[in-house]
Amino acid sequence: MTEPALPSAEPLQEPAPERQSTPFLVLQFFIFPMAIVGVCVGVFVLFGLIASEGRGAREYLAEVRSGSANRRWQAAYELSKALQARKDPALSDPRFADELTRVFEESKTDDPRVRRYLALALGRLGDRRAVPALLAAVRPDEGAGSKLDPDTQVYAVWALGAIGDPGAAADLAQLSQSEDAGVRKTAVHALGGLSGTEAGAALSAALSDPVDDVRWNAALALARRGDAAAVPVLLQMTDREQLASVKDLGSDQADDVILQAVGAAAEMADPALRSRVETLRDGDPSLKVRDAARAALQSGRPLALTGRGPKVE
Repeated sequence: MTEPALPSAEPLQEPAPERQSTPFLVLQFFIFPMAIVGVCVGVFVLFGLIASEGRGAREYLAEVRSGSANRRWQAAYELSKALQARKDPALSDPRFADELTRVFEESKTDDPRVRRYLALALGRLGDRRAVPALLAAVRPDEGAGSKLDPDTQVYAVWALGAIGDPGAAADLAQLSQSEDAGVRKTAVHALGGLSGTEAGAALSAALSDPVDDVRWNAALALARRGDAAAVPVLLQMTDREQLASVKDLGSDQADDVILQAVGAAAEMADPALRSRVETLRDGDPSLKVRDAARAALQSGRPLALTGRGPKVE
């Protein structure tokens, strides 16, 4: 067996540097700097979380008053979240509602997002002292130097419904006839939480609204009152063929409409509704709908009692 050839005795030379490929250059000048940016952003977010930890409603309200333009609306948003949690000690201070209402009133010319989230916060606070300021925000003649923002109007209408003060019924009834379908829908939803004939009359009128969502909200609210005027719309809401013809209504959304209608139908002692709910229970393609229909028929509420004959011993 021959030995392998030994390497020649030529002097060693420094290897020539390899030519970097284009992808490597791209990585070097794009991915690596982006990684550094990503680390910096991560550090920024981390310090932001640390800074916001333990902050309460009063701190957020103070930042709405004096923060930078970009921070004020974010603070208003965080404030609305803090009020939703209902854990902040500030909620037990009767002065806080006045302070929040005053800041809302002073925000007329601020970034519209600030005003929207403050309206949301007022609704979640649920204090009736905010009603006059919210009513001013939903009226077209809100005041000189301010322009009525449709989205702010919707937020304020929702807040009025969340507070549930009957004194807002007249304004909400008028808004239920607004040219803006979003305002009408929210106003009808808000009216559903109010008692009295004025709210009931506005809800009955909304049953003939050209927009499906508005009619559906009106029917659900009237059903909770046990008003038989809701029955025709509830039957439409539980008819899959009719729902299939509604533009931009997906199958999951159709299920939600039916589920809400079935829940509301349980308050109605109506034979036609009972028959429809029985049909849903026995053959609807959605298991959730079938279960909801079964529960409504066994609930002991008016729908469950409709059509029952005398008990046979």
